[in-house]
Amino acid sequence: MTNITYVTGNYGKYISIKEKFEKHGIDIKYANIDLEEPDVNDIEFISKEKARLAYEQLGTPVFVVDCGFYIKNYPNNPNYPGAFVKRSGVASNISKLIEDMKDVDDRYCYFLNCLTYYDGKEFVHFFGKNEGQLSKEIKGVDLKQAWSNLWHVFIPKNCDKTLAEMTDYERNNRDDDRTDAAAEFIEWLNKEKCYQKNKTRGI
Repeated sequence: MTNITYVTGNYGKYISIKEKFEKHGIDIKYANIDLEEPDVNDIEFISKEKARLAYEQLGTPVFVVDCGFYIKNYPNNPNYPGAFVKRSGVASNISKLIEDMKDVDDRYCYFLNCLTYYDGKEFVHFFGKNEGQLSKEIKGVDLKQAWSNLWHVFIPKNCDKTLAEMTDYERNNRDDDRTDAAAEFIEWLNKEKCYQKNKTRGI
């Protein structure tokens, strides 16, 4: 349980999540592997398959995080792009996204994350959801910890700035009712650590 590797081809994701683990005294390793994604619109299935592939390559406990982005009223395609964020090109061409959504009043959208841990025996899934609104223009600065260009157009619930406009303090302490897959995973790891200690002691 002490050697856990986060596998992703996105260094920004690693930087962002590493800080959360360090606050709890958990050291995670990083493997820069861009894993192939199954062509299905299901983040849990995709995350599980990527965790399996990652373990096959490294042979040590791993976790991966797959993220979907859902725009409720995307023209003629509700909840697009879903799990196809990367393959659809939405994240790499946010200018086109803003143009496509220019006549849409209800701009509700959300990120849905699935973190999957796999140790070669058991898959464990954790989910996080972050609701908000799509901005009408691109705002903010490029950040090394940004998971996606969508940070420039996503305004979290109860906020008036995009993620890319916020300071680190604002981003980390925002009150937007989000749930955090990484936080759930960290809590599970700590419980597992206590269980293993007690088991060793015969408690």
